[in-house]
Amino acid sequence: MSSLEPFGARLRRAMDERGPLCVGIDPHASLLAEWGLNDDVAGLERFSRTVVEATADRVAVLKPQSAFFERFGSRGLAVLERTVEAARAAGALVVMDAKRGDIGSTMAAYAESFLHKDAPLFSDALTVSPYLGYGSLSPAVVLARESGAGLFVLALTSNPEGGEVQHAVRADGRNVGATMLAHLAAENVGEEPLGSFGAVVGATLGDLSTYDLDINGPLLAPGIGAQGATPADLPRVFGAAVRNVVPNVSRGLLRHGPDAGALRAAADRFTDEIRTALAST
Repeated sequence: MSSLEPFGARLRRAMDERGPLCVGIDPHASLLAEWGLNDDVAGLERFSRTVVEATADRVAVLKPQSAFFERFGSRGLAVLERTVEAARAAGALVVMDAKRGDIGSTMAAYAESFLHKDAPLFSDALTVSPYLGYGSLSPAVVLARESGAGLFVLALTSNPEGGEVQHAVRADGRNVGATMLAHLAAENVGEEPLGSFGAVVGATLGDLSTYDLDINGPLLAPGIGAQGATPADLPRVFGAAVRNVVPNVSRGLLRHGPDAGALRAAADRFTDEIRTALAST
């Protein structure tokens, strides 16, 4: 299987050239209604196509949330395939937000669905859940390396419920979230200019100075916009690792649709605000 240049290298270049903004494609029913679209496959297609056409030529990453496509069955998945293809053709990297996590052959099948170069839903990276044990992700790690793709592992998520698992302290005195960061740092040792194995770390979490976020890999940071975090918060939250942060904006940008020009302007504005925040570090 021929492979791409490693995801980390491609992501670093895209972030440097376009800025680090990640735009979420989250076509949930209430947002379709706000756009004046029906909650059906036609509305899903119109929504997704508009976001891609407005932003894929200017942002580093697009992140479709697979659940909002899966709820329409096979026709929704067909829309997702077209969305991924169009986004990558326009130069954006695609992170599939599917949060898959299982063991053995099942995890291998999930990996093949999104990380095999010949898969209809092949994406540049995939979000995964490690809470059956980090080692359960091994099939995805192996296939990502082979194909030049990447992973974003849930480590310190922005939802308040996450703390009961991620802040749980292990026998060695380190909590679960920190353990996931350490595993990712090990995956990325020696990789230049950036490793391909990243963590999901919420931008709304405040002071994270007790965590070692320097994993030599990207940090996907949800929470900018509607969840309350701003680009100006990034240096305070992520400290020295802020240059590797990929801030995700979904509703805060998507609410400007369905006008493509307004979506483009919002993407450019977020990108400029993020660049200004990073320049202050």
